[in-house]
Order: sequence, then structure tokens, then C-alpha cells
Amino acid sequence: MAADQTSLEALAPVVFDRELVRARRSRAIAREAQENRPDFLSAAVIPELADRLSLITRTFTRSLVLAAGARAFANNLGMEERLGHPVTAEITNTAAADLICDEEALPFAPESLDCIVSGLTLHWVNDLPGTLIQMRRALRPDGLLLAALFGGDTLSELRTSLLLAEAASPSGAAPRVSPFLDVRDAGALLQRAGFALPVVDTDRLTVRYSHPLALMRDLRAMGATNALLSRSRRPLRRSVLMEACEAYADQFSDADGRIRATFQIIYLTAWAPHESQQKPLRPGSAKARLADALKTTEHKLRN
Repeated sequence: MAADQTSLEALAPVVFDRELVRARRSRAIAREAQENRPDFLSAAVIPELADRLSLITRTFTRSLVLAAGARAFANNLGMEERLGHPVTAEITNTAAADLICDEEALPFAPESLDCIVSGLTLHWVNDLPGTLIQMRRALRPDGLLLAALFGGDTLSELRTSLLLAEAASPSGAAPRVSPFLDVRDAGALLQRAGFALPVVDTDRLTVRYSHPLALMRDLRAMGATNALLSRSRRPLRRSVLMEACEAYADQFSDADGRIRATFQIIYLTAWAPHESQQKPLRPGSAKARLADALKTTEHKLRN
């Protein structure tokens, strides 16, 4: 007997320590509120999301902005009229949003929203397909999902350097950098969740630092350090950390000695299905020949 979709979603592996994610995000939000500015990754993503929204000639009436420090994120997005004064939601700290909302258990009725904007939070969920399904169910027909999340090349330099340094240690290498979504899988996930007209594009942000430890300090300040449930509880030994920094500088530095850190951002755009949307033609229903359009001669295949 085939399991239903809800049962399959319940079998999703638990990869991230969500309580740790919640605690670290709370500290990061408090720091950003004191400094009165978003972290540099949010600052890079916000105008990209705003640009994509500006290309859609619609005004939404019931929108949700789901992000770290969601209220500030929505304000910086600058699309309040287009989004119909959106509800803001955050996994922790209600001072930073209108409501507490865990991305893994969205508290919205079916077809209650017509737009969801998600900014750099979906890479922390354990069941991304399940969360996308919940988002699609919460959207009205022809409702929009616009999301930004980290892709598989993010922090590849740091991951490689830590693996090289720990591989030679007696205890071996432990997972130190989170796994991220492969851009090649993103479109299939949207289709699996039941979305129509999925569009996936990616951007690459390269940030340079004077030293790998400066990168690690930034990640800690943003609440973006290792939250894997299987992470090692043993502190990274100083000697191993220094070896990782040396490996990083040897392999991923520029001529001026500064090291590079890659952040790959995947942007997802998709719509809840509606009968008015464009649909592909049935095979064999074309009314024009490709050979005519290309001004060439059609040759039949031999049996």
C-alpha cells in the first residue's frame, strides 16, 4: 500500500538543530537592531528580490514576508504598497516581526495568502520539499512564491580548508559547514511541491577578507555557523584551526593576500496553479513546422 504524502513528509531526515538555529538567529537579530542595518548578505539579496517583484505587474492583498528580522527585511524591501502591507514572520523574537512562525510548520490556512517572499531562511529547514508544499497550499490560485536561499557552492572554500586540516587529525574530519541546495535540483523541488511556471536563477557573491578568522567572526555575528545536528561537540583544536587557516590562505587567496569566500544565492520564482496560466501544448498539436521556421529541409529518420 502506498504511503500518503503526509506520511512521506514525516519521514524527512532531521539534519539541523532547529533550537540552535532559533537561538543564534535571535542573537543576530538583536545585534542588527543595535547597529540599525541588515547583515551584508541580506543587504545584497533585498534589492534582487525587490527587482523581481517590480517586474510583476500585480498588487497583492495578503502577503507574507518570511526572513530573519522580517520586519526590517520587509521595510528595506520597500514594496509595502505592492505587497499590500505584508505580514512579517520570524522563527524567534516577536519584536522583529508580527508573529513567530516556524518555516517547518507554517500556521496559515489553505489559500489564505497571495504572495510569499522568503529571504535567506529556507536553507535551515530539515524538510525543504515539505516546506515548499506548505507554502503552495497556503497560496491562493495564481499566488506567487519568491524566495532566496543559499546554494551548494556557498562557503566551498571554508568547507574544503576545514576538511583538509581535520583529515590528518586522529579524530578525523567532522561536518563543519551545512549542506546547501544544488541549483540543479531547485526546479524539480518546485514542481514536486505542485508549483506552476517555476523559474530558478542564481547569483554568486564573492566576499574578500584579510584572514579566514575574519570570515568566521562574520558568520558567527550573523548566526550562520554550524547548526548540524550531527556536528561535533568537541571544540576545534587551535592547531587544527590554524592549519585550516593556512590551507585557506594557500588555496583561496588573491595576489594581495586577501582570501575569498563564495556565497551562492539561488532565487526561486513560482506560482500556485491557476487555469488562466500558460500551459504547454500537447505533443503533436503544433500548427507550424520547425523546419519552416528554421528555413531548412526536414529529413525523415531511417527505420
